[in-house]
Amino acid sequence: MEQTTTTIRCEMNRSVKDSAPVIAHITKMSPINIEFNDLTYTVPTGRKGTKQILRGVSGQFRSGELTAILGPSGAGKSTLLNVLAGYKCEGAAGLINVNGQPRDLKDFKRSSCYIMQEDLVQPKLSVIEAMRFAADLKLGGKVSQAAKFAIICEILETLRLKNARDTVTERLSGGERKRLSIALELVNNPPVIFLDEPTTGLDEMSSIQCIDLLQRVALNGRTVICSIHTPSASIFAKFHHVYVVAAGQCSYRGSVNDVVPFLHHVGIDCPKHYNPADFVVEISSGEYGHELVDRMIAKTDTKCPIVPMNHSYKPKSKLSKEITEVSWWYQFTTLYRRKMLQFYRDRNYMYLKISLHIFLGVIIGGLFFNIGGDGSKTLFNFGFCFTCLIVFLYIPMFPILLHFPQEIQLVKREHFNRWYDLGPYFCTTTLANVPAQLLFCVLYICMVYPITSQPFELARFSMFMSTCVLCSLIAESMGYAIGSTLSIVNGMFVGPALTVPLMLFAVQGMGDARPLPLYRTIIMYGSYLRYGLEGLIVATYGDERGKLPCPKSYCHYRYPKKLLKEMNMLDVNFWMDIAGLAITLVAFRALTYYLLRQRLKPNKTFRALHLIGRLVKSRFM
Repeated sequence: MEQTTTTIRCEMNRSVKDSAPVIAHITKMSPINIEFNDLTYTVPTGRKGTKQILRGVSGQFRSGELTAILGPSGAGKSTLLNVLAGYKCEGAAGLINVNGQPRDLKDFKRSSCYIMQEDLVQPKLSVIEAMRFAADLKLGGKVSQAAKFAIICEILETLRLKNARDTVTERLSGGERKRLSIALELVNNPPVIFLDEPTTGLDEMSSIQCIDLLQRVALNGRTVICSIHTPSASIFAKFHHVYVVAAGQCSYRGSVNDVVPFLHHVGIDCPKHYNPADFVVEISSGEYGHELVDRMIAKTDTKCPIVPMNHSYKPKSKLSKEITEVSWWYQFTTLYRRKMLQFYRDRNYMYLKISLHIFLGVIIGGLFFNIGGDGSKTLFNFGFCFTCLIVFLYIPMFPILLHFPQEIQLVKREHFNRWYDLGPYFCTTTLANVPAQLLFCVLYICMVYPITSQPFELARFSMFMSTCVLCSLIAESMGYAIGSTLSIVNGMFVGPALTVPLMLFAVQGMGDARPLPLYRTIIMYGSYLRYGLEGLIVATYGDERGKLPCPKSYCHYRYPKKLLKEMNMLDVNFWMDIAGLAITLVAFRALTYYLLRQRLKPNKTFRALHLIGRLVKSRFM
């Protein structure tokens, strides 16, 4: 029924003519003009000290214009875009003004968006669903659902996505994914739109359609700036303003129609049937001699002067009030609904994990069959408890190490474009996985516990289950902490490597009744597996459990107290172990939050560490 209503409403919005203003339903924000003077950007290198990528460039990007930043590879066009968007700030110097005032980076980020070259979109969602979640996150609860839907339908109509509105994002073509990336950022009508090579990976027709749509967006009063690599003549003609970068300096700025006359004045004529965009990029790369490039740079200030703009727009204080504030709770509920829908759509993954836990339950239950109540196999039962900890160490952690680093890239884009704060996202990620982990733990324990003939007492079963659940959540948190900092390859190496000392530390002193030295005791309790192992052993043999049946003439560990004594667990308090596991879980979650915060907005310490890493990498690679 809802889908039918959606179709009818979208059909009504199709009557919007192409000549109508783009995104007419959205409240217009004040136009923004960007002016930058003597902008530089320097990066450190391993052997030569520093490298200057931008060398004092200046220019203006006006509202209502579609601007192209051209230049050969390595000239600095993407760097210029990153610095202007605020994506790169460390190492940048110079003056950037917004509507005649020094740029306030926080407010500027809230009123702009940056569509990166990689088309990262949320998986397992249809186009209309992705747009609805974007509208909820960007517009909040103050805008009615009917108004949001009108905005969404108009954007889909404008960007020619109406026929793909029910298509899952993984099945979209390259051009549709690119248009969807643009559509998601148009929901709140940002005055400034940055795009990094929007035509990359598209065919000629799709590229023309993409640039044509950006032109229409710009004509509606927005400032649209994009870096682009070797556009065709038809695409080049659609831009209003061109900014050419050569070796980190500006070699031309002005209108598209003035490119050929400018080159003629410099001393070189563009061939009659030659693409001016290709020709100016070839000159800027030094293919016709570096003297000609120096001449273009020298003539830019005289032939293409920066004319002061008349800023008759709202001041910054009023502009800030136009930005929609979305509450923390609304962000959280929206993100949680999105995550739950993605979980529901990814049922094959859930079925696979359920099948894996059933398989492990059958295998491990068979290996340790009927040993829980056998006094002659007490040590084997100890091995069963340790095996359960290993299962809930690797199975929850490995999937996180494989997919979370990819999710971080999408989170960086959405967080940079002010979709949501880190707090709501972190709480969503923390809470959304808890039901699944509980399901897997209950499924596994309910299989192996009776198969291995563990004591059928509700209290002992609850102690066993709660210990396993906490251990699985800690392992998952370890995966998040590692995945929030390292790539998939590095994380898959570091994660398993860290588990080895955790297991070795956990079994120190077992089988030796002598007390451990203080330093070894500290190391032992530095592993959360020690708390988990003590919890499982106490749940199985603690609390004055009576003597065990002995099928042989002699069973060394027929009395559970003897086992606890030799394993140095006679005085273990179960609730202290649970407290230790809970503290470890909170510590790993806090560490994950901190690392995520540094990944999205690093402080000086992390920037210094990142710099050292780059220096070492450039030195030895």
